Amino acid sequence: MTTVVIHETINGRPYVIEVLAVGRDRWRAQLARRSTTAVMPFYGATPDEAARQLTGWLSRAGGTNRQP
Repeated sequence: MTTVVIHETINGRPYVIEVLAVGRDRWRAQLARRSTTAVMPFYGATPDEAARQLTGWLSRAGGTNRQP
């Protein structure tokens, strides 16, 4: 099974993202397991697309401009 590892810094925090092939033209991006924090996986047709969806979510979730 092919695994792509991507290192990203999002909102000043380092992340390690693992992207795994789960089917034909289907990839799953998830945070590498370094803690007990659970984050749902994100899917895409390519490794880049799946990782882009996860990093986009992390950027929005960790942003400082959230409205109450």
